[in-house]
Amino acid sequence: MFEIVRYTSERQAEWDAFVRSSRNGTFLFERAYMDYHAHRFTDCSLMFFREGRLVALLPANWVEEERTVYSHQGLTYGGLVMGDELTAIRVMDIFTVMLDWMRLQLGAVRMVYKPIPYIYNRCPSEEDLYALFRHDAVLHTRGISSVVDMAHRIPLRKGRKSTAKQALAKGITVGESADLPAFWQILTQVLHDCHQVSPVHSLEEMQLLQSRFPEHIRLYAAYDADGRMLAGTLMYEMPHLVHAQYIASSTEGKEMGAVDALYAWLIGERYADKRYLDFGISTVQGGRVLNEGLVRQKEGFGARAVMYDSYSINL
Repeated sequence: MFEIVRYTSERQAEWDAFVRSSRNGTFLFERAYMDYHAHRFTDCSLMFFREGRLVALLPANWVEEERTVYSHQGLTYGGLVMGDELTAIRVMDIFTVMLDWMRLQLGAVRMVYKPIPYIYNRCPSEEDLYALFRHDAVLHTRGISSVVDMAHRIPLRKGRKSTAKQALAKGITVGESADLPAFWQILTQVLHDCHQVSPVHSLEEMQLLQSRFPEHIRLYAAYDADGRMLAGTLMYEMPHLVHAQYIASSTEGKEMGAVDALYAWLIGERYADKRYLDFGISTVQGGRVLNEGLVRQKEGFGARAVMYDSYSINL
């Protein structure tokens, strides 16, 4: 049977080493990323041991008022992080002891579980979806993300391709950038003007995360002939996948097709050796509302749908 240990900071090295060796973990599960906003959540991440060996992790937080465990509200996804030796039967066993632990140790009445989308797995790792089914989990939210399968690329729409060519002809250049403040100014303005919201991360938070993960968090930008940033995208890089955490363009950049030029280069050259490029979700209100203009823009680059789901389990 499995022993459950609630995570504490003394176990950070052990936790991080397991994430890096797992078959479905990403750098977002390393504590240097998770804990940048630890003050906002009551952490109740769990570590699962079998015969003294760490075999799985669950990034999670606890909301006392709701008597609910979430996996994890501070992350886009947060399901069970698994080692190679875990089988379907063992994952079912983990779910049984995990849900019992939540009931008995926390007094929880519900768990909201966000599986890791399959594109992030280094090998098949969907045993948890079967365990969810066996515990009568119900679909809680569903976000539609747009993903380019680089091994089977759908060509850019003619309009996207021609706009990208025209942008380059106007003197726009694209490449990696170190000017995160300039991009954040564009991003903040766009989100305020279009949605009356601010970026999820502050500039200071993203600078901190980029300093901790310089090989994983990179900024790419498009510039005009005078060297002014017109558009940018902040990419989260993983061994076989890249995720667009933020994309933004100034008004002038939109007029000149800067994002089209930037992503034509990223897809066609910079990330040509990756398996997937994930643009992220285009939904709000738990998936009940689809931003049709945004999803059409992403699909214009040859992206198609992958689901970001969450499930609710009554305990």
